[in-house]
Amino acid sequence: MSLWVKICGNTSLADARLAADAGADAVGFVFAPSPRRITPEQVAAITPHLPASIEKIGVFVDADFSTIADAVERAGLTGVQLHSGGPDDLSAQLRGRFGRGLRILRVIHFGEDAGRQLHTARADADIDAVLVDSRTATAVGGTGITFDWKAARASIFSRESRLKLIAAGGLTPANVAEAIATLDPWGVDVVSGVESSPGHKDAAKVRAFVIHARSRER
Repeated sequence: MSLWVKICGNTSLADARLAADAGADAVGFVFAPSPRRITPEQVAAITPHLPASIEKIGVFVDADFSTIADAVERAGLTGVQLHSGGPDDLSAQLRGRFGRGLRILRVIHFGEDAGRQLHTARADADIDAVLVDSRTATAVGGTGITFDWKAARASIFSRESRLKLIAAGGLTPANVAEAIATLDPWGVDVVSGVESSPGHKDAAKVRAFVIHARSRER
């Protein structure tokens, strides 16, 4: 089975093209407070110059429907990644507006509450996949910190049925193959692990990450 690979936190056309050329399936753009924050107008200047085949995912934290819908339309996004907050019917609103052409990812954080979060996501028919991330007291993503892969494999990654699970949090070219071997995820997502500094990609790391992730494809 082909592994889905997303390179997130892009802030320039050069970095987004780098990810596409390296063989990633998706690029991500952060529309939330972050060193990697970018505006819909800036992304709108990038997406027309990317291959049609690569997914363009917007990352939102505590955003409402109108904010997300506006960004999708203005920036030319093909998917959204939803972190916390928002109304309970947010995914249904987005599905009603954009149909199945928009990939909707829901983020959960591995920890004591992960099972309940996954149960809630599984009950939502409008969610396409769940991204399992780590978090800190001040950051909901892009932390560069791994979660306990063995514990996750013994719990949420072993019970998943309908939903596709994406592993994130602290992945790097050096550890992504081990993460895939342990978790057997549908996809992987990386931000800080392929950067030279926050918001700026390291070309060698991006290429190595995709190569090492693909080496574990089934």
